[in-house]
Order: sequence, then C-alpha cells, then structure tokens
Amino acid sequence: MWVDDWALRAACRTEQPDQLFVRGAEQNKAKTVCSGCPVRTECLAEALDNQIEWGVWGGMTERERRALLRRRPAASWRKVLESARDRENAATVVV
Repeated sequence: MWVDDWALRAACRTEQPDQLFVRGAEQNKAKTVCSGCPVRTECLAEALDNQIEWGVWGGMTERERRALLRRRPAASWRKVLESARDRENAATVVV
C-alpha cells in the first residue's frame, strides 16, 4: 500500500536537514538513516519523479538517482516502485 503522507512517517523526520543534505563521504552517514525507513520507497519516488538534485532521498544520493534516471527513464517512478514493492511483498507471502 502506498503512503501519501510518507514525510510524516519518515525515519529522517526528526533529523536536522543539514545532516541529510550533505556531500561526499557524509552521504554514507545520511544513507544509514534511510536503511530502516518504512517509507523509503515513497521518498525515493518523490525524488525521482521531481528530479530533486540535492541530498539523500530514499537511500540514494543525487548522483545515484541521476544515473538511474539516465539508465531507465520512467514516466512515473511511483508506479514503477510501487509495482516492484507489490511483487516483492507477494513473493514473500507463504502459501
């Protein structure tokens, strides 16, 4: 299920923005905040669909997102990521 109010549930909601919008090696620290985030997919879709050029979003740096956008253009990353998550969740259901 897609979460529209994802920012309210994000693991980074209590972090200082200057901790997440960093460059270089500091980005790896920022990415650790994303690792257990319950709305990581929604966050990443927001950044990809809006071509946000700064900071770590959904566990990806701006450079990583830019490379992904070049390799696989998509009209709606929300649809792509939501579909992928649904398939992954369906595969983990024990029958």
